[in-house]
Amino acid sequence: MPKISQRAKHMPASPVRKLVPFALQAKQKGTKVYHLNIGQPDIETPQTAIDAIKNIDLKVLEYALSEGNLEYRKALTTYYNTLGFEDITPDNFIVTNGGSEALNFAISTLCDDGDEVIIPEPYYANYNGFTSTFNVNVVAIPSSIDSGFALPPMEEFEKKITDKTKAIIICNPGNPTGYLYTKEELQQLADIALKHDIVVISDEVYREYVYDGKQQISMLAFPELSENCIIIDSESKRYSMCGVRIGCMITRSKKIHDAAMLFAQARLSPVLLGQIAAAAAHVNDDAYIRGVREEYTKRRNLLVDLLNKIPGVICPKPKGAFYCVAELPVDDTEEFAQWLLESYSNNGETIMVAPAGGFYSNPELGKKQVRIAYVLKSEDLKRSAEILRDALKVYNDR
Repeated sequence: MPKISQRAKHMPASPVRKLVPFALQAKQKGTKVYHLNIGQPDIETPQTAIDAIKNIDLKVLEYALSEGNLEYRKALTTYYNTLGFEDITPDNFIVTNGGSEALNFAISTLCDDGDEVIIPEPYYANYNGFTSTFNVNVVAIPSSIDSGFALPPMEEFEKKITDKTKAIIICNPGNPTGYLYTKEELQQLADIALKHDIVVISDEVYREYVYDGKQQISMLAFPELSENCIIIDSESKRYSMCGVRIGCMITRSKKIHDAAMLFAQARLSPVLLGQIAAAAAHVNDDAYIRGVREEYTKRRNLLVDLLNKIPGVICPKPKGAFYCVAELPVDDTEEFAQWLLESYSNNGETIMVAPAGGFYSNPELGKKQVRIAYVLKSEDLKRSAEILRDALKVYNDR
């Protein structure tokens, strides 16, 4: 029998997908499952993107440029210029196969074996996978549900920075918490990055979806970080285009860009058809973005209000993205989540949630928490909250 690498053995399982076999079994028994576990929007993709794919007039589906085709990078440039970053040009982008590949490029460009990245937690679970792949260590700094998952004090960052520290990774607005960083918090991160000459990797894939009249502030807004900043972006959530696998890495640093391009060339090219669809989606998209933001605002308000009415449930109201983290009155949400799929139904229906332990470096910190994605229509979210209320009572009365 062939041996499996230590890298593969240490690769963490996805907390979002590890319960999928139990969901499939529930469905095979005839139970309807409401998927609150994964950020797959039910919002329709812009018709311009669909039409661009339908109307392709190419005789050869050839390799794209390793850095991404110029037409799409020009569309990205226009987008970022419109956001106020007028110095950004097509040369600042490396187009990637999803935001995931952009993160892989960033980490592999900055870090060697045994190096460290600091991440406020809870954090997007796949950061563990990306760092594990390159034998990079995550140094986590916990935030608290009591503060709505605000950025931990800078003193906590200072304590963790060593000569192995190469970057701080943030997600803004955050997955899984929906937290939106303030300008003051981001300035603190910029200051500490410059002080220690490390890089801020800012994952901004949910930029458009912020609520209550607030606005996302990009790390690009801090020009002093021109050599110390990488932005991760993606079309997946912006345009409900998860399947096209198009994202990008943006940096003003030519040194970082040129080094990352070596990895981009090694994987040949990003998806050609995805770039065509993504470029088309960016055309006259204001009405689309406004409509989706209004829909997510409605869903957020409905779900969070319903959750906080359930006895024992605590759920801060997220300021962005389309996730919330809720604390439940159970001892172990992983056991509870599996029980929901294996042993429970309410009139032939149940829910699937993502146990939050997988979003922490120490799973014990999230043992009573779940991440819920409000990517379902309002009536399904309302029904899901009803099921959760009943399920908690049944589970705790066993």
